[in-house]
Amino acid sequence: MNDYKKRIADEMLQRKLKGKGAVLIEGPKWCGKTTTAEQVAKSVLYMANPESMGQNLTLADINPGILLKGEIPRLIDEWQIAPKLWDAVRFEVDHRKDEGQFILTGSAVPADKNLITHTGTGRFSFLLMRPMTLFESLESTGTVSLKDLFDSKDVSGTNNLSLDDIAYVCCRGGWPRSISMEKEIALDQAFDYYDAVVNSDISKVDGVSREPTRVKNLMRSYARNVGSQVSNETLKEDMINNDSFSLDTDTVFSYINALKKIFVIDEVPAWNPNLRSKTAIRTSDTRYFIDPSIATAALGLGPNDLINDLNTFGFIFENLCVRDLRVYAESINGNLYHYRDSSSLECDAVIHLRNGSYGLVEIKLGGDKLVEEGADNLIKLKNKLDTSKMKNPSFLMVVTATGDYAYKRSDEIYVVPIGCLKTVSYTHLTLPTNSRV
Repeated sequence: MNDYKKRIADEMLQRKLKGKGAVLIEGPKWCGKTTTAEQVAKSVLYMANPESMGQNLTLADINPGILLKGEIPRLIDEWQIAPKLWDAVRFEVDHRKDEGQFILTGSAVPADKNLITHTGTGRFSFLLMRPMTLFESLESTGTVSLKDLFDSKDVSGTNNLSLDDIAYVCCRGGWPRSISMEKEIALDQAFDYYDAVVNSDISKVDGVSREPTRVKNLMRSYARNVGSQVSNETLKEDMINNDSFSLDTDTVFSYINALKKIFVIDEVPAWNPNLRSKTAIRTSDTRYFIDPSIATAALGLGPNDLINDLNTFGFIFENLCVRDLRVYAESINGNLYHYRDSSSLECDAVIHLRNGSYGLVEIKLGGDKLVEEGADNLIKLKNKLDTSKMKNPSFLMVVTATGDYAYKRSDEIYVVPIGCLKTVSYTHLTLPTNSRV
């Protein structure tokens, strides 16, 4: 038995393996992809193992089928090192004609996509893993289920996290190894991750050398604009103020694209509902990091800095909530969107399920004034929706950092601290029979 904690991805992986011959788990380094896959795999090929990496690369080039032999499901870790493995796996899946054959994990998009000749449609299922949610790290009480909100069940709950606690988890992040560390040591981990991205990972992803100072300037600018829809041109202008070299928008775009390839950036697309009015909907993606701790590391901030700057804290907290809500939504076949229109009406998060049901969410640090502001925005958006062409929202919710309880107001709007939320009950998260937990 080890200290492996149940992940929402455990259940999602099990489900996907039943429907496809191979599952690709992607996500940032250090978020737990390999460990999650190891709970299911019956045999493993570690492509990046220094003792066998050279041999693995040679075999992947001349006889990849040898690398695929082994008890199933067979895990191929860091497959993107040898992109030819993709077509080899696809070929094996086609000829074996059975589900649950392979699990591939990768912390970067392959540098040379030209070596892949087939998309994998019909053979592969895809799972994006993010750092741990507060529910997975056992810091949320899990007394309010997102699924119950969609099912119109009465919900209520208690929250054990203070504003100081929220500031800490924003800066520590959801990196699995940091969860059980002493606080000061745990806070170091996000800075170490940030340093690795700046000095190494962003250049390794496609073999293009990138200036660390520029990467720092970009990530700092990006962190200052978390939760907004600023253009690359705006980011460029912000970077120029700290860059002694000439800089064009294409260069900024290439840096952002590299950060996306290593899953550092996790932008939220715009939601396009049917409206009663002719209000124009803004369609730009909203800027977020895959974990809020990357933003605080880029800005050089710690928990006390957030407490002393509540404006910045609000945006960082929004990034935390977006991370958790995306994981919870995807586990029940949903996606997360952002809404903003030309009248400047915004909705921080729209959770839209495959069946057309959706919920509207505002994110606020807390306090009566901010909660009221969030509730007003939700009502304004609800009144704009053309419900003759789409469903009524399943729920309206203000997610907060503070508050002892989750409750429903007299206007039917839920007020739920992030420290109460979960996706579904743990009874729905059944670990594999060969789990080492």
